[in-house]
Amino acid sequence: MEPGEFRDDLDRIRAVAAPIVRALALELVDVECAGQGQGMVLRVFIDKPGGVTVHDCEQVHLSLGHALDVEDLVAHAYTLEVSSPGLDRPLKRREDYARVLGKQVNLKLRQPREGQWRLVGRLLAVDEQGLTLVVPAAKPPGHRRRASPSPALQTQLEWESIAAGRLEVEW
Repeated sequence: MEPGEFRDDLDRIRAVAAPIVRALALELVDVECAGQGQGMVLRVFIDKPGGVTVHDCEQVHLSLGHALDVEDLVAHAYTLEVSSPGLDRPLKRREDYARVLGKQVNLKLRQPREGQWRLVGRLLAVDEQGLTLVVPAAKPPGHRRRASPSPALQTQLEWESIAAGRLEVEW
């Protein structure tokens, strides 16, 4: 099976994985495949409030691995990996953004906005049309840094204008 064909089956794999993950009181964040041939890797990302444990990953791995074998959705050898989405998790669905309200996000835009392809700001609101960020105001060229924080602006973005998003790790 070619990688493209495998990707076409991801929706069916998600459909098998979702109830298994839900039954374990977890959330299915994403399913992706990488590699090809005998090096094919099926990655399943799970989460729950407070984070996932190694035991959670093991339970999903065992249950989902068995279900995928029974359903025979993958026609050749593959490696199944189950993990958390990580600290800088990708944000793909509206629910992903809603989960991180009040936190810093890094957005890649489909078209530049005021000359910028990326926006980093604190997520203020999420709704049907898009989201609202609080972003630092741009400083004029040659402006020297001051100890005082720069003013912030609210920016609204429609879902269609966002190419990708990630939670920004704050230390």
